[in-house]
Amino acid sequence: MFVWDALQDLTLIILIVCAVVSIGVGIATEGWPNGTYDGVGIVLSIFLVVTVTAVSDYKQSLQFRDLDKEKKKIFVQVTRDGKRQKISIYDIVVGDVVHLSTGDQVPADGIFISGYFLLIDESSLSGESEPVNVDKEKPFLLSGTKVQDGQGKMLVTTVGMRTEWGKLMETINEGGDDETPLQVKLNGVATVIGKIGLAFAILTFVVLTIRFVIEKVHKGEFASWSTDDAMKLLDFFAVAVTIIVVAVPEGLPLAVTLSLAFAMKKLMNEKALVRHLSACETMGSASCICTDKTGTLTTNRMVVTKTWICEKAVQIKGNENVEELKACTPEGVQNILLQAIFQNTSAEVVKDKDGKDTILGTPTESALLEFGCLLGADFDAYAQRREYKILKVEPFNSVRKKMSVLVGLPDGRVRAFCKGASEIILKTCDKIIDCNGEVVDLPEEQANNVFSIINDFASEALRTLCLAFKDINEMHEEANIPDSGYTLIALVGIKDPVRPGVKEAVQTCIAAGITVRMVTGDNIHTAEAIARECGILTEDGVVIDGPKFGDLSSEEMKNIIPRIQVMARSLPLDKYKLVNNLRSMFGEVVAVTGDGTNDAPALREADIGLAMGIAGTEVAKENADVIILDDNFTTIVNVVKWGRSVYINIQKFVQFQLTVNVVALVINFFSACITGSAPLTAVQLLWVNLIMDTLGALALATEPPNDGLLKRPPVARGANFITKPMWRNIIGQSIYQLIILAILNFDGKRILRISGSDATEVLNTLIFNTFVFCQVFNEINSRDIEKINVFRGIFDSWIFLSIIFATVAFQVVIVEFLGTFASTVPLNWQFWVLSVLIGAVSIPIAVILKCIPVEKDTTSKQHHDGYDALPSGPELA
Repeated sequence: MFVWDALQDLTLIILIVCAVVSIGVGIATEGWPNGTYDGVGIVLSIFLVVTVTAVSDYKQSLQFRDLDKEKKKIFVQVTRDGKRQKISIYDIVVGDVVHLSTGDQVPADGIFISGYFLLIDESSLSGESEPVNVDKEKPFLLSGTKVQDGQGKMLVTTVGMRTEWGKLMETINEGGDDETPLQVKLNGVATVIGKIGLAFAILTFVVLTIRFVIEKVHKGEFASWSTDDAMKLLDFFAVAVTIIVVAVPEGLPLAVTLSLAFAMKKLMNEKALVRHLSACETMGSASCICTDKTGTLTTNRMVVTKTWICEKAVQIKGNENVEELKACTPEGVQNILLQAIFQNTSAEVVKDKDGKDTILGTPTESALLEFGCLLGADFDAYAQRREYKILKVEPFNSVRKKMSVLVGLPDGRVRAFCKGASEIILKTCDKIIDCNGEVVDLPEEQANNVFSIINDFASEALRTLCLAFKDINEMHEEANIPDSGYTLIALVGIKDPVRPGVKEAVQTCIAAGITVRMVTGDNIHTAEAIARECGILTEDGVVIDGPKFGDLSSEEMKNIIPRIQVMARSLPLDKYKLVNNLRSMFGEVVAVTGDGTNDAPALREADIGLAMGIAGTEVAKENADVIILDDNFTTIVNVVKWGRSVYINIQKFVQFQLTVNVVALVINFFSACITGSAPLTAVQLLWVNLIMDTLGALALATEPPNDGLLKRPPVARGANFITKPMWRNIIGQSIYQLIILAILNFDGKRILRISGSDATEVLNTLIFNTFVFCQVFNEINSRDIEKINVFRGIFDSWIFLSIIFATVAFQVVIVEFLGTFASTVPLNWQFWVLSVLIGAVSIPIAVILKCIPVEKDTTSKQHHDGYDALPSGPELA
């Protein structure tokens, strides 16, 4: 299939026709096999071009297929064989009971068994934007829909292609990735260069034909035309078509795709799954990263390290401290605390295959359950979940910032439990358990006292949660979950340690000109402490509350946003506002991390949405451009590095290709005009085309990134893609090569004392050989656009070295052994040395060029993407 696609190129089809005509005319005039050499040479060259293109396209398609599989890999929690377990979406079978919670994707068709407030977004199937309530009256759940709120259990009835979603997918073929902004721009550049090449090709053919006709008139042979004359005209046409082949830089879009595919594969190994190709590019221009705290900057392995109960704070560092806590807490209070932990939870303690207890649930829930088990309670025995009847549940979400549950007690009474963000729960409490274990009123002064304890916990970088309860007098059926009148049981401080390497990664971002902002739902003091520990918060940085930020006027936002480094207690809407203003007011290229369902708007609004692979919900992943599989901030920095690498690699390739284009076009055109023949034949030009297009793209577009990439500022939105240093290098190298090749072409025989019957063939072979070696060394020069040392890190890129060696080896074979097809003759060793030396001189020439100061492009932050300022057609021409 890929070979067939490669053969659809119009210029290659024309060349195949030329080759067939050439073989036919050649056999008729020169006989077999001499008459076939020219045509077979072109056919062999086309075969080589098609093979290399098809193989490279095929390898890319395999990479994208692997990535596509990875994209669709989702894990869900099911109850199977009486045990709750985590399995892949591919392993679900009919009869599994699937546990659904906010942000999950429904993995199969099924029937609702039990749950609370289950709100399903069916827009992907029905197109209806209004979410649907699923309960016992409306029990049907469909694969591919999303859980917008609530939680529940579902019995799987249909899986795979038999689901409604599967039937729909059968009728739709999912298209590949759209072209990225850079590919679109480079396609435009390729078209302009192609048109210039076409003009040169037509001119070359016209000039050669006119010269040939004038010569025939001059010799008085205009009336008699032979098959030799037809062959000559066919040769002229083949050279003109080949000039088009060389001029059309089909390698430009190829280089982008190769570079992106290479970067995507490497990033996959570094725990980042790129869902949209363009994100790889855009990430290189990121000037601001808005990151979550939990799980991204911290490890997301949470543990209760401090608690405040019965007006006493206790450190929890193991069994000794637990005994101390038990000693100072009356038994009745312990009971109510354990009820609050075990009844009001969405997590579960299950036995694994080895019979050990494992906690399944979010890290915060798991930390609380672990704390409960540490107090000596057994989840099933203590919670007596069969005796206690769960009446209503309000699951946690990022707007409510709390979870509440209504429980029917064995004696017929009803009790509400509530836990969540400390200051929010504290506002709902009007009573507290005092030092004697008695329930007493909570006056304002005491509430302020508790508030200062919360702040003390938070300033130790602890995540604080309050647990509260309220006894209700109504009967089961009438009871509602109350919003006030609770009794505060305890305050717990949960430690979530900062990930190793985060501080260094933040410093790397700052050195790379990227501002890191922490946007978290945590308490302002916790956020501030963690931000200082990570190196995000500096002396002049601003820490702001989400609600306070939401109330600012646009003028106030304009003044404060550049200095905001931490936003605490933020709602998803606050995050969205911040991202929107950073982009619209300040022209920043913003990357945003998100894990919750409510982060979807911010992820969509950002230039690059980064979803968390472990903590992230399926809705967040669906709306993201990149999924950070290990939830680690250091991985985000790697994505930036690879993004910059893609951009720079394509710049290197464009510089290399434009130099070859200019030289090949100009030398063939002027030689045709002046001497009546082109020094580079069709087969030779096809080989050069292969070097500079496919092999050049492969060599330069797959260079691994170096740490120097993160020591320069990001590419601004309005920066020119072809920079002034690139133009300097292209023009300088082109002038050097043209002078050398012109001297060889027009006066080479005299200077090098080449004589004999094959003098013209020797000279043309030397010109071809020198031209190829100039490109080989220019490829090495293109490894760095601005730095003088182009050999740094060359041994880290085995693809680059392999292609350079393969090019040189094949050039030797073409010149020494394939002369019949390539119109070359074997050269003596002196001419080989001369070709290599002329090519090698381009390296000191590059050093001299790089010492010429050029004004750096002024960067503006006003354009939409980093590629708006590519040169237009006339400017490029």
